[in-house]
Amino acid sequence: METGRVANQHRAMRVDSGSHRGTKLAVPEGKDVRPTSDRARQAIFNILAHGHDAIEDARVLDVFAGSGALGLEALSRGAQSLAAFEKDRAAADCIKRNAAACHETERTVIILGDIMSAPEAHRYKRFTPADLVFLDPPYGQDLIAPALTALDNRGWIAGDALIVAEMAQNDSFAPPPGFAPIDERRYGKARIVMLRKQT
Repeated sequence: METGRVANQHRAMRVDSGSHRGTKLAVPEGKDVRPTSDRARQAIFNILAHGHDAIEDARVLDVFAGSGALGLEALSRGAQSLAAFEKDRAAADCIKRNAAACHETERTVIILGDIMSAPEAHRYKRFTPADLVFLDPPYGQDLIAPALTALDNRGWIAGDALIVAEMAQNDSFAPPPGFAPIDERRYGKARIVMLRKQT
């Protein structure tokens, strides 16, 4: 998510469950910042925990991370580590503050830059390859498939990884080669597609 202003307290949300439950998370401002709704976030994590057992000890990759809420929620629920990609510096600073609020600075790395030119994953060995990937880009820009391809080509995604992609209801989406859809849900204006990387 892109943003251009500092986070405001009145736009804060909270970690929903786990060891950091109730911790307040600031959300960066900006016209393209669109945090996943509380309802959708809770539903996603219920599916991940109870339908796929995908969170415990997972290396998590949060792409277009915005506030970092999805990745930090995963850490709160038992994930091993978090790598957060964000190209806007104000949003990256917001993730840093939120990670500190959750006492997760040591288990979190923030990569500032465009996901389409992501660095090679071997530079971040403790955090890669990711078993669980969140992609929540601005709607209507067709970023999910090319982002997945760029990340996969650079070694960021583990074999058999689970990918959670959020898009608008009417956004077209064709998974790139090597990724198979396994579930799809709709919450308000959001469409959540879960994919599995094929080994």
